[in-house]
Amino acid sequence: MDVGEAIGGRRSIRAFRETPVARDVVERILALSARAPSGSNTQPWRAYALAGAPRDALCAEIHAAHLAGDQGDREYLYYPEPWVEPYLARRRQVGWALYGKLGIVKGDAARMQAQHGRNFSFFGAPVGLVITIDRRLNPGSWLDLGMFVQNIMLAARGEGLETCPQAAFAQYHRIIRRHLPITPEEMVVCAMALGEADWDAPENALVTERAPVGEWASFHGWE
Repeated sequence: MDVGEAIGGRRSIRAFRETPVARDVVERILALSARAPSGSNTQPWRAYALAGAPRDALCAEIHAAHLAGDQGDREYLYYPEPWVEPYLARRRQVGWALYGKLGIVKGDAARMQAQHGRNFSFFGAPVGLVITIDRRLNPGSWLDLGMFVQNIMLAARGEGLETCPQAAFAQYHRIIRRHLPITPEEMVVCAMALGEADWDAPENALVTERAPVGEWASFHGWE
């Protein structure tokens, strides 16, 4: 797969097949992803890969907490408080586009809640990744971490696999710590579903829009 195809065809997959992914494939993806640039080669990322029983146990406990109304607590702010434009409109647009693919109508809170809960099964993916960063580092290292996370998503496509980055897991970092050897210095940033996409699932037909380059870039020095 060439670079343009890997980037242009990437999307967040929300339904996966149960087909197992071999450990050596996951290791190969992570090793390639670690070629991401980082300031002074600090390599501020850490990844925990789960499959089989460990994956299932983590999913079961987090999903039970979600159903019980426990929203957990995130250690960092992801979204703006309060929401401002144009970000709020974009968020609403993608949310309703997804629900439309699934036949979920406005006001159907039960189905919306159920769909959100699918996050915590990694959308059925056989492999779940948990990504952390050393909390003693500064915001520049989060740029490095983002490039590492993007590399995972692209490297997975080179293996015929797909992904879904999931910030939703971060709010349950206390539960995650009970299942993984995460040190106190580490902050859970996100998780990621990894596996073979179920292209028959309607939600995987969703292709999100991007603003045209002219809306957010300016060019200087060309006639």
